Amino acid sequence: MSETFLPELPQELWRAGKLELAHGVQQSLRVIRMATAGLGRYLAEIESRGIKDLYGYGRTANWFADIAGLSVGEAGAVVKRAIALNPTRALDGTEVPAALPATAAVAAEGLVGDERIDQILEILKKLPAEDWANAEKILAGLAPSAGPRQLAKAEANLLGLLDPDGKEPKDPEPKEPRREITLERRKDGFWKLTGLLDDETGARTAAALEAYAQPRPVDEFGQADLRMKCERMGDAWVDILDLAIACPDQPGTSGYRTLVHVTIGLDELKSGLGTACLDFVGTMTAREARLAACDCLMLPVVMSAAGEPLDVGRLRRFVTPGQRRALNIRDGGCAFPGCHRKPKNCHAHHIVHWADGGPTDLRNLVLLCGFHHRLIHHGDWEVRMAADGLPEFIPPQYRDPLRHPRRNTLHR
Repeated sequence: MSETFLPELPQELWRAGKLELAHGVQQSLRVIRMATAGLGRYLAEIESRGIKDLYGYGRTANWFADIAGLSVGEAGAVVKRAIALNPTRALDGTEVPAALPATAAVAAEGLVGDERIDQILEILKKLPAEDWANAEKILAGLAPSAGPRQLAKAEANLLGLLDPDGKEPKDPEPKEPRREITLERRKDGFWKLTGLLDDETGARTAAALEAYAQPRPVDEFGQADLRMKCERMGDAWVDILDLAIACPDQPGTSGYRTLVHVTIGLDELKSGLGTACLDFVGTMTAREARLAACDCLMLPVVMSAAGEPLDVGRLRRFVTPGQRRALNIRDGGCAFPGCHRKPKNCHAHHIVHWADGGPTDLRNLVLLCGFHHRLIHHGDWEVRMAADGLPEFIPPQYRDPLRHPRRNTLHR
C-alpha cells in the first residue's frame, strides 16, 4: 500500500487557487479513509483476541465507545464495519475470513468511505449467501468511481437476475374531478400561480411534483443538492411543463419544446449579449437563449434600427422527431456521468452550438437534463463525441487534474 500524507496547509488558505483547494480536499479525504481502514484492522484484532480478556468489557463496541467518546450505537457501526472488512479468529483459533475482502482492498487504499461500505453490506444482505462472493467483487470494483445511485443500479441488476419478473404493476389512480388555477404576471416580471384543488386532485398533484422534486443524488464527486424544497418544487413544475409542451398532441405547440423569437442579431447571440423573447416567458438574456435554442422551434425576426420588424423568416425545426428518437435510443437518458434522468426529461444539446456553425446531426447532439444542460453551458465541464460515436465528458481540472474523459453507465 502506498503511503499518503496530508499536505501542509498554506498559512493563508484564502490565497490558495481552486486546484490547490480541490487537491487538498481530495488528499485529506483519502488520508482519512486510509486511517479509518487502519483503525478497523486494530478493532478486528481486538475482537479476535477477546475484548473481555484484554480489557474486561463485554463487547468491543462498548470499549471503543469509551475510548473514542462515541455512543454505543456509533461505535457499534465502526466495529461492525471493521469485522466485515477484516479476517478475525474464532474461539478455537481458526481464521474467519472477511465478508468483504474485495471492498477491504479498495478501502485500504482510501478509495471508498464508510457510506459506500455500508451500502455494499446492505445490498449483500438482500442476496443469497452463495452469491455474495461474486456480487461483492462487482460492487467493490464499482465503488471507487461510482456514486450511490450507480451502486443502487447495480443492486437492481443483481436482484433482477434472481427475480426477472419484478413486482406486479399497480392499478392506475382515478382521475381528478375538479380543479381551479389562477395565473397572473407581476410587475417585477415574475408570475404568481395560485389554485384550489380537491383532496384527490391535490394528492395527485403533490405526488407528481414530489416525484420530480426529489433532491438530486450525491454525484460521484460528493456534490450534494443544496436547493431548498420550495426551489426543488419550482424546478419540478418546470419539468412537468416541459413534458407537456413536448407532447405531440399538445395544442399550440405540437411537440416543440420552445418557440424562440430572435430579436437580436446573430453576432449578439453568439457573444451572449442582448435579449431574446420566448412566447410564454417574456424577455430573457441571449446567454439563456443559447441554451433554449439547443432544442427548439426557431423563428428569426429581422428588426430595423427603429425596432420595426422588417422580415419574419420561416420556422426552423432544429432537432427532428427522427433525430430525437435516435438520441433516445443511443443515450438512453441524460448522458452526463452519474445522471439517472430519462429521455423524456432531457433536452437535445448541440455540442458545437448552431450559432457557431454546429450542424444538427447525431454526431453533434447529446441528451442532457435541464440541470446538466445548464452546467455544460455555464460551467467548466466539456462534452465531445468520441471515436466510437458516443458522447463523453471532460471534467474541470479541479475535479480531475488529468481530465480523463467520463461516460454515463447507468443507462446501459
